[in-house]
Amino acid sequence: MKDESTPPAGHASYRAAIAGFLQERLQAKLDKLKPDDPQRGELLASFAYDVWLASAAKRVEQIQAVTHSLKPIHPDARGTNLYVEPASLSALAELGSHALGEQFVGDVVGNAAALDVYKFLKLEVHGRSLLTALLAQDADALVALHTDPAQARALRNAFVSLTQPRAEGPSSHTLAKQLYWLTGDRACTDADYTLLAPLYATSLAHAVHAQVQEDRFGEANKAARLAKKERKAHDGVFHDYPGLAVQNMGGTKPQNISQLNSERRGMNYLLSSLPPQWKVSEKRLPVSTDSVFSHYFGGRPLVRQTVQALRAFLESKPPANAATRSQRDDMVYRLVDEMVAMAADLEHLLTPGWTLSDERFSKLNSDEQYWLDPLRAELPEEADFAEAWLAMEWPGAIGRRFGNWLNDRLDGKLHFGEIEFRAWKKELLADEDGFAQQLRERRNRIRTARKEAMP
Repeated sequence: MKDESTPPAGHASYRAAIAGFLQERLQAKLDKLKPDDPQRGELLASFAYDVWLASAAKRVEQIQAVTHSLKPIHPDARGTNLYVEPASLSALAELGSHALGEQFVGDVVGNAAALDVYKFLKLEVHGRSLLTALLAQDADALVALHTDPAQARALRNAFVSLTQPRAEGPSSHTLAKQLYWLTGDRACTDADYTLLAPLYATSLAHAVHAQVQEDRFGEANKAARLAKKERKAHDGVFHDYPGLAVQNMGGTKPQNISQLNSERRGMNYLLSSLPPQWKVSEKRLPVSTDSVFSHYFGGRPLVRQTVQALRAFLESKPPANAATRSQRDDMVYRLVDEMVAMAADLEHLLTPGWTLSDERFSKLNSDEQYWLDPLRAELPEEADFAEAWLAMEWPGAIGRRFGNWLNDRLDGKLHFGEIEFRAWKKELLADEDGFAQQLRERRNRIRTARKEAMP
């Protein structure tokens, strides 16, 4: 069993590792007491080498090493937990604990006050834990427990019992999940069903959590995410988990569920199992239209919701004050954000020059071609397109089209005049974190491309 989050390694022997472990824990408790506290003597006596080991051998009965646990199903459930090494499981095509092989982390459940015994058994010497050594009857590990062979064996047997089920036989609980699984061919015959009591694959869940954490917050993925955001080439792989959910177990006391759950602060990831949603289709592209504002833009779900909310707000006849204007502007800017997102989606889905080479988009007006197909300006044969793009007259035209579209959807309840058009254009071009920055970068790219295309 390979364990993570182990105490510091580097000791020459298990006895030295144990002595260091006890001294560290003793010192941490002594630091909390005053020099004249009468409990200091009692504490020192309880951390004497042989005394602490004898106590730990008794307390180990309060905990159990597991790979499949019942408490995550329900914190008050009582029943069988299992410790099954993943390498011993049958290999399946589906993902499961068997996929962990030898590289897995065992968990421990039971009385949280006795978890220090498990940390003691995770002490490592030369990369091998004390528990693993005791299971293998390692001589150095046995001598570390006691100089008397008989007492050493008794302590060893107590500690390795950690990996054995605590009950005489398999048992479940009224708070545990149970389900009947059809194993035969006759669905109406009770004998053709087997009663299953699912357990939580805690070692697998911990491995998934570690992988997702690295994929989301590791330095490699941060670099890949930045490159994706800036649309730059990157040699690495960008990992993303759409629809990722988090299930918290144990509340303010995650240690009551298990040791690994405590190390994760109760966090357990749930991967999305929703069916895929196809995004690329004729219905989702602005085909055979002279403007995306005819039907395409208004068909975006968030656009529909925002327009409906804005209409309802204006129909409620709110007072003409700063709060009303602020709420109205927030919804309008939400629509502007959707415009920018729509343009980014099309640029991602379609190849540069799609407004020129694909007849489905031949009717699209020129201003929206400049807006939605900016990479066309970098093509060597598109000098005229690049010149018109760089003239920067099209952002104002796009603002005017947007205003007319929104005014039409609201039946004239929100009138966009020339002042609003100019204000919208100014706001859009002043957006240092988004559209304006993107425009500056593209202007530079287009100018560079034009220079390289010149004979």
